[in-house]
Amino acid sequence: MQPIEQRLIELEKKVDAMSVIVKKLYYIFLAGVILTVIAFIIPLIGLIFAIPKFLSTYNSSMLGL
Repeated sequence: MQPIEQRLIELEKKVDAMSVIVKKLYYIFLAGVILTVIAFIIPLIGLIFAIPKFLSTYNSSMLGL
């Protein structure tokens, strides 16, 4: 085999290895984005229900004075 062909084969192996690494990083990044959105949205939905309850309790206690 000529040195150029051997070098091309080595480079192809490295490119294949890099594509596997990039694919794994893509999935890790995607999971991070999904978890971040979930961690932000779920408490936000909880606050939508909690704030009115808190305000009604706060108003009723203020009216009782």
